[in-house]
Parts: sequence; C-alpha cells; structure tokens
Amino acid sequence: MAALAAGSLVLTAGCSSGDGSGSTAGVGGTPPASGSSPATSAPSASPALPPAKGSVKVVSTLTEGLESPWGLAALPGGDLLVSSRDKGTITRIDGKSGKKTLLGAVPGVAPAGEGGLLGIAVSPTYGADHLVYAYFTTESDNRIARMQYDEDGTTPGQLLGAPDTILRGIPKGAIHNGGRIAFGPDRMLYAGTGETGDDGLAQDKKSLAGKILRMTPDGEPLHGNPAADSVVYSYGHRNVQGLAWDGQKQLWASEFGQDTWDELNRIEPGRNYGWPEAEGKAGKKGFIDPVAQWKTSDASPSGIAFVKGSVWMAGLRGERLWRIPLSGGADEEPLAAPQSFLEGKYGRLRTVLAAGGDKLWLVTSNTDTRGTPKPGDDRILVLQVR
Repeated sequence: MAALAAGSLVLTAGCSSGDGSGSTAGVGGTPPASGSSPATSAPSASPALPPAKGSVKVVSTLTEGLESPWGLAALPGGDLLVSSRDKGTITRIDGKSGKKTLLGAVPGVAPAGEGGLLGIAVSPTYGADHLVYAYFTTESDNRIARMQYDEDGTTPGQLLGAPDTILRGIPKGAIHNGGRIAFGPDRMLYAGTGETGDDGLAQDKKSLAGKILRMTPDGEPLHGNPAADSVVYSYGHRNVQGLAWDGQKQLWASEFGQDTWDELNRIEPGRNYGWPEAEGKAGKKGFIDPVAQWKTSDASPSGIAFVKGSVWMAGLRGERLWRIPLSGGADEEPLAAPQSFLEGKYGRLRTVLAAGGDKLWLVTSNTDTRGTPKPGDDRILVLQVR
C-alpha cells in the first residue's frame, strides 16, 4: 500500500481495551441521474485527512433485546429500522429513546442456516414513496423486494404493505448468502451476494451469486454497468456482507475469506476479485487484490461504514471493530495501519451505520446461534469515533 511498508499489508490482531484505546494491526450515500455511471471524481476541495490513530467511545446503548438483528437503515429524522434474520421481521427503533415498534413480518422469508431476512435499505425518495427495501431468503432463492411502510398506521405488526419483488433468482444456500443492500451516491441500489458454498458461481458471469450487483430502484440493469443487460457490477467474490462509499464516492466492500484471509476491497466495475482462484493478496494476473486483509480469526467481517475519513468494519468471529483510515486521494489507499477496538467486549459485531458527524451505530450479533448471548443481547450501541 502507498503509505505502508510491505510488512503492514498483512494485518494481525492486537488487544484493544474497552475504554476506546485501540491496537495497531488491522457504507450508503445519497444517490446522479438514473442510468448514469457511479461518480468517482474527487471533490474540488480536499477533505482533512483522518489521524493515523483513532479512538472509539461507547456513548450509549440505544436499545436492547433484539433477536438475530442483521440489517440496519436510517429513516429521515433519525429513527432506525432493524431486520431480524430468523424472525423475518422489521422493527422501528426510536433514535432517542430506543423504543421498539414492530412494523411487521416480511412474507416469504424462509430462515435457515445463514439465510433469512438480511439487509434492508430505505428508498432515496422515501419522503415521497415510503418504500423500504429488503434482501431475504425464500424456499427457492434469495431476492430483493420493496414494501410501503404505513407510518400513519395504528396497528403494530401490520404497518408493511405487500412485498413487490424487484429482483429474484439470486442463488441461496445454507451458507454464504451475502445480503447487504444499500443505495449509492448515484441513487442506484447495490447488493452484495455470496456464492452459496459453490465456488464456481463466483466466476460465472451469468450467475448472480458471488457478485456485487447494481440496479435501478425498480431492479433493472443500468447501461452504465459492465454489461448493459446485466445487474452484475463486479464478480469473483466469496461472500460480501459490507458495502459503503467514501468521501470520493468510491465503493468499498468487505468479504469473508475461507480459512486464510478476509478482505476489504475497493470496487471497480467489471473487475474480477479472484475467488476461488485467489484469497487475499495473491498477486495473480487478471484479479484485483484487496486493499487490506485480515486473518479470519481476527475479523470475519460483515457490515462497514465510512465516518470521519475512515472505513469502520464490524467483525463477527473477531469480535471487534476495525478502523481503516483512508488517504483521501483519488485512489483512496489506507494512510496507516488499521486499528482494532472493543475486542471481545460486546461479542460478535454485525452491522455499522453512519449516524451523522462523528457518530456511528453498531449492532451486535450474539443471538444468531453462533454467539454467546449476554443479558440484554442483542443491542444497538451509539459510538463516538475519530
């Protein structure tokens, strides 16, 4: 990497304390016009660079008692929507009090293994249409649907309209279903998918598995995509569960490795990210190497967000939050070695979302059958970061 010695390319874990001090080792936006390619040009004014070393302070616990939370989306005004993978429901969380209101269950969700109700996103024109998007597993596939949220409704549990499926036929499996969705700075919908444990699907451009997808809010391909008749944006992915855009409108994605390396990738349209021929920094011709990599025991990353000049990455197996400060240049390389925070303090960490300014929402994941729940799990934490 541009600002790091070769030895720091391999990221190892360090201890982090609960007071926010970190060890040195190891996101949506506001979506140009429909059909245009994503904007990647840098703003005229260069933003201030983040410090080489950052900090994390847990400001508060917004809410507790969530069951298998997975997706998180912010509503205008500051309230949140959270999905339950195993219950197949969406709940509204008051952004100040943490009060929970059940919107309802998404019809057709068939939880099993790592599948169920996964990522959610709010329409970029929510003020006019009140549409909520969801990525979920059914008996036959993974798909993306949208539902109208009746904010004026008075019956909790019955506030979601019938789902309108905009994309179906994403392969499903007991593992590696991907699931993160987010609207980008171009106002288009992006989705990260998994290869379902069938390695060959990641290299098959005709399959929607092991890909990052880009589509209109109606689920249609865009002429700015690598292939005009396809929603496939990049390929060669194992299991993408994190999507975020930096200050240069550059897309980043986190990806689960198999036994060796987890990855943070800078996503370029039409490029091949190597799986299953390459895991981590393989240096193989024709494949894009990750910008950063971690041992799978240190990360197993799910959600990512961009706040205060850094990518923040939630780790499941690693049970820690990673900070990767970016250079702010056109190519956005890390300017220092990543740091870990909160190691082991809150268990498995699933999702992060920018909360405005220097704040970040963080969702734990200890009730997903793979964690060890503590009283109050699962929860949404409010973090102050730099």
